[in-house]
Amino acid sequence: QVQLVESGGGLVQAGGSLRPSCAASGGILNNYALGWFRQAPGKEREFVAGVDWSGDITHYADSVKGRFTISRDNAMNTIYLQMNSLKPGDTALYYCALSRGRTAQGVRTNGVLFWGQGTQVTVSS
Repeated sequence: QVQLVESGGGLVQAGGSLRPSCAASGGILNNYALGWFRQAPGKEREFVAGVDWSGDITHYADSVKGRFTISRDNAMNTIYLQMNSLKPGDTALYYCALSRGRTAQGVRTNGVLFWGQGTQVTVSS
């Protein structure tokens, strides 16, 4: 059974940085793209970033482009989300996701096979 375990969320002031991570286990995960989604209170879950199976190609939502960087370490079965210049609007529960496909852009559109439990990111003004 695939498991995705996030960590590294927290409380930070606007303009600050966080770097949550997601450790994956339970399968041949190197064949799949991985990504991050987020859900703020009262809002739908939305795509944030995706990385392809190799780690070479990434894709971002417009709202985070230039501020967030997704990366993966296949040897460690871990992905990271470096979040800089954080804004109060980034406050949400951040979920790690294992995509149905291999492409970074496909994380947004191809559907998700497995979700993590989420890690809370809170940005104060």
